[in-house]
Amino acid sequence: MGIPADTTDRPAWLGRAHPRVEGPAKVTGAARYASDTRLPNLAHAALVTSTIPRGRITGFDLAAARAVPGTLGIFTHRDFAGSIRPVDHLMAGGYANSGHRPLGSDAVAYAGQIVALVVAESVEAASAAAARVVVGYEPAPFADGLDSEGAETVRLADLKPKHHDPACGDADAGLARADAVVAARYETPIQHHNPIELYTTTCAWDGPRLTVYEPSRYLGAVRHGLAAQLGLDPADIRVVAGLIGGHFGSKLALAQYTAPVALAARALGRPVALVPSRRDTFTIANYRPETRHDIRLGATADGRFTALVHKATVIASRFDPFAMEGTDVTASLYACPNVRTDERAVRVDRNTPGPMRAPPEVPYLFALESAVDEMAHALRLDPIALRRRNDTATDPISGKPFSSRPLMACFDAGAEAFGWAERDPEPGRMREGAWCIGLGCAASVRPVKIAPATMRVALSAGGRATVATAHHEIGNGITTLLALGAAEWLGIEPEAVTVRLGDTDLPAAGLSGGSATTTSLLHTLAQGCEALRARLVAAAVAADAPLAGADPAGCRLADRALAAADGRRAPLDGLLARTGEIAETVAFTPEGSGPEALAAMEAGRMALGTGAGEKAVSWAFGAQFARVRVHAETGEVRVDRLLGAFAAGRILNPLTARSQLTGGMLWGLGSALLEETILDRGHYRNADLAEYLVATAADTPEIEALFVPDPDAAVNPLGLKGLGELGIIGVNAAIANAVFNATGRRIRALPIRVEDLL
Repeated sequence: MGIPADTTDRPAWLGRAHPRVEGPAKVTGAARYASDTRLPNLAHAALVTSTIPRGRITGFDLAAARAVPGTLGIFTHRDFAGSIRPVDHLMAGGYANSGHRPLGSDAVAYAGQIVALVVAESVEAASAAAARVVVGYEPAPFADGLDSEGAETVRLADLKPKHHDPACGDADAGLARADAVVAARYETPIQHHNPIELYTTTCAWDGPRLTVYEPSRYLGAVRHGLAAQLGLDPADIRVVAGLIGGHFGSKLALAQYTAPVALAARALGRPVALVPSRRDTFTIANYRPETRHDIRLGATADGRFTALVHKATVIASRFDPFAMEGTDVTASLYACPNVRTDERAVRVDRNTPGPMRAPPEVPYLFALESAVDEMAHALRLDPIALRRRNDTATDPISGKPFSSRPLMACFDAGAEAFGWAERDPEPGRMREGAWCIGLGCAASVRPVKIAPATMRVALSAGGRATVATAHHEIGNGITTLLALGAAEWLGIEPEAVTVRLGDTDLPAAGLSGGSATTTSLLHTLAQGCEALRARLVAAAVAADAPLAGADPAGCRLADRALAAADGRRAPLDGLLARTGEIAETVAFTPEGSGPEALAAMEAGRMALGTGAGEKAVSWAFGAQFARVRVHAETGEVRVDRLLGAFAAGRILNPLTARSQLTGGMLWGLGSALLEETILDRGHYRNADLAEYLVATAADTPEIEALFVPDPDAAVNPLGLKGLGELGIIGVNAAIANAVFNATGRRIRALPIRVEDLL
């Protein structure tokens, strides 16, 4: 691919802290989100969801609902059965966040399933009518949890054909010759995303063409999946996302409610908008499922790991062949000659789970990093020293080298800044009055992902640039990075760059997932800018042009001019006056990905690949540190301080990068102490923000993110690794390990509650 050459003669916009270019619009209220869409003659929808976990619908009483003034229509499976075709889950080769067909039959597969859609003139009327819909049910036996009677346990390798359980050596023999063995069970709870912006859609028809205004992390999947569901040509569907007010995995792809809203809009002959309730969002989107991890870790007396056995069990739905998998990371993190893993899925009568920021690493690393801390205590070794003795430059499973491995550099930088040397290794000995003080640490690692993308890059008169691609801005700062990259590589200022995102009328791009947005889009942008530079050079070195005869390879864009190696300069304004606007639409395909990956992305399917292809294992790394106080009498836990040191390749904007990392760390605090969805007989009982606890300003400790240099030339041409998910990983284990250091109590099931410490 064409990557812009040496940039030493250009303003270094990349790598310099820069505020978000969309920031002023957000803080002044000028920013517009999908639910802000206001169309002429707009009607409003509300959902009716099932009140039983499994069974069938025997009938409806709609008289009271229809009597609500302003009610326009009530749609059930009797109206839409057969109108919505099945599509598979995105991660099973399809497009959807769930393979369950909305309003497809009288069958009830889980509590909270959509059973009716009510449309009215106003939000209030729709909600009032929906509350008056009476549904008759015939309940059936159900299973809702890991230990429920009737739940089906299957090997993940049988559920997901491409899955394999990583292994090497003889784990039983390794455990037998170990001087110390940690054997424990670790558990993490159900958690829900709860983004500020609810899951919403507005559908409007113009003859055969459908426009959908919907926040989604993969616009192409919505477009192509909806086309497959409704029997339409994808070219007749436009999806507009605009800015997205948070998803962190939940607005995965094609949602269950989009097709019914689209059909209702067509039936009524007017646009229809749905903004569901907070309670509805717990079942109409995906979530992080509960997990269970049985770990056996063996080591010699001097702290060398001899064996690791990791048996993991996760929840899956009855109808989707999807479950999160994570032993590929735990098996490869440390040097260990004997590894055995076993991943199982328990299929139950609930909605399909899905990615939640750092999908497998948050629960899986909680288990492993807690076990490593237990081993350090058993061997009377410092937890960082134990990790150092088991650091490795080579993946023990594949035998491949890591493209870079700055894990211990992160621990060293973090330990020094945090004051780790002050830690007393004996639990319970550090006190401040009635408070027990504890320090804990854990590793943070995340495999690098990268995906194909397409993009249009244009330069016009006045030296203004436009960058356009059908991705979106979730708040991670990609709009700013694209502006900075275009400015640096085209020799202009960021203020002269317009970034257009969030619309399928723009060149196709993939999903935001796997921390792959920056790695994918910045490489695509670099390729587009290099194509524009080549066009300008060709025009400038023509016989009658300002740089006639100059060596094209020596020409650089900087300071709104094209400069030759001999010092001659051709102002951009003059060149563009000669050429008119120049534009290139480029397609980026990562190394190791064939043309089929680009075609899959353009068709709305998953196309995430790894960083260094087949040559090496590429990960981003970090070290998390936590200081906690536990009240000796009440058991109250307070986190005083969080510090993370992160090595994530080249950092393009330290300001937004640090914001992402510290935000993830705060979410990790929530994962450790607060977040848990309560399941009771198939229902999520605390499905609101009054009882589902998230970290607030009052919970926020002193928090700091450090950057550790990680010049990885092998990972990809720009040395990018992505860091969106890195900040949350390991925080829950660091806090749990700190609680042990403070109290001597080992908490192996999250979240940590007062009652665990009394």
